[in-house]
Amino acid sequence: MRAANRLLILSPAFHDYDVAFAAAFEQIGYETHTHLYDRFASLPQKVKNKVRFELPERLGRDTTALREEHANAGALAALREVKPDLVLVVKGDVLHPNVWQEIASRGIPVVLWLWDEVRRTRWQPDRLRVIPSVASYSALDVEAFRAEGINASYVPMGFDHLLEFPNGPVVPEITHIGARYPKREAILTDLYGRGFRVKSYGRDWSHDVRDRLRTWGGDRPELPAGRDLDRANAYATMRDCLATLNIHGDQDGFTMRTFEAAGVGAIQLCDRADVADYYEPDREILTFGSTDEAREQISRVQADPTWAGAIRDRARSRTLAEHTLVHRARAIAQLW
Repeated sequence: MRAANRLLILSPAFHDYDVAFAAAFEQIGYETHTHLYDRFASLPQKVKNKVRFELPERLGRDTTALREEHANAGALAALREVKPDLVLVVKGDVLHPNVWQEIASRGIPVVLWLWDEVRRTRWQPDRLRVIPSVASYSALDVEAFRAEGINASYVPMGFDHLLEFPNGPVVPEITHIGARYPKREAILTDLYGRGFRVKSYGRDWSHDVRDRLRTWGGDRPELPAGRDLDRANAYATMRDCLATLNIHGDQDGFTMRTFEAAGVGAIQLCDRADVADYYEPDREILTFGSTDEAREQISRVQADPTWAGAIRDRARSRTLAEHTLVHRARAIAQLW
């Protein structure tokens, strides 16, 4: 006998967050099924992705239609196979209107969850208006959506507390895990140049030849760097280091890393004072507005391990009480 709340999650393939979302919804009673609409699983498929999509895009060609064609076929097949009662679409800007029409024709309640600012997606207001419920991690986007007549709700990111991650040795270094942006590179370079032990992880930082090929070559900063980490090892790395940096670009939403670093019990140095909406500065999280302030905060952590340990404990407790993906799943469930 089929479950009454069969949920299909249509998600991009990004650090297996689809698995995390599915586990969170299962915790609150849903039978979950996932489909990665942009996945290229095998090596031949990944090579095809480079040739068909990434290379033309680097040459200035618009591949929107091709990406929609690829995503459309798989998403429609998943809808017809799973026959869900509910659908959650994550980001979804490459899904063809046919997918949304299929969902509507079947009378399936659907929520679109945006975990990036809309300006960095292909979404336009006229397309968003026809979606019954839109959630976003960006409070500013939600405000703008509502002014445009879009049914929008604010749902931030969260921590996957269900994920098991390995134990490892404590390493007295400052870590950064994520893409390479100018602001991040400038801060890490400054810290490294002043004698701090730093290490950044990700394909854009790595000097490994495999990562150079994956990212079409290019120069790398002369900084200690590691390859991409899966989420389990990223969690362990943040927990086991002296402190981890959370540096934003032109974002108003807070990334997963904000809640993950706090959730694993890391000392998090965040470059945004408005993180106080979620964590209490100097008690659960450390903030900085300049590289000088970042250096001062790191020096405090080095000088007073007891104080730093209390911050770790409070950050983890606050996250488990308020900011897990299960909390976010409950918020999404109210929107169907």
